[in-house]
Amino acid sequence: MKLKINGLDKSYGEHEVLKKINFTFEDGKIYGLLGRNGAGKTTLFNCLNEDIEMNAGEVILEENGIEKELTSSDIGYVTATPMVPEFLTAREFLSFFLEIHKTKINSLKSIEEYFEIVKISPSDQDKLLKDYSHGMKNKMQILINMIMNPKVILLDEPLTSLDIVVQEEMKKLLKEMKKDHIIIFSTHILELAMDLCDSIVILNKKQLHEIEKKNLNTQKYKDEIIHSLRDENYD
Repeated sequence: MKLKINGLDKSYGEHEVLKKINFTFEDGKIYGLLGRNGAGKTTLFNCLNEDIEMNAGEVILEENGIEKELTSSDIGYVTATPMVPEFLTAREFLSFFLEIHKTKINSLKSIEEYFEIVKISPSDQDKLLKDYSHGMKNKMQILINMIMNPKVILLDEPLTSLDIVVQEEMKKLLKEMKKDHIIIFSTHILELAMDLCDSIVILNKKQLHEIEKKNLNTQKYKDEIIHSLRDENYD
């Protein structure tokens, strides 16, 4: 399975953010998307998820040799700011979600089994989501996307608010999922990207380019990433 970005342009008025991006992501890998503040990482995600309109270009999903235009139904998007219905308890939210999507979910599990996947304790399952921490709301976001099992998963800074134990649990889950998914993980924490991701993709000068881990030790890899992010003409 491949996600092909062909000639993607995005501007806000006269401010050009993404310019003729051509890039191919493949399943079986977790891609770490790195870029300096304002480079356009969230803009890229919003273009892929059809939250904002591209000025030009196309995004194609290729599966078993068949190509089709990528749609929002192919994507799971975990945003940096969790979006959950805070007037519901976690159990009410999950129950409602499972009910309305039950015909689309393969291998439907019980609510308790789903909570166990993301390690939400019984004492927290009946709390209002408004009383959840940022990190716990993010866990609910990740859980919902895991249940729907989309082909493409976009993760915008999803682990930075989680404690170290939960981070490790989520990293393990993502590594287990990568075989059958295209996972793009945006973060500003270099060490997290190097630990979790199979490949680093740099967004700089309005373009994407990949830095593979092959034949690079940790320090050399880190140095190459930082060098790629440095740009005296960065704006």
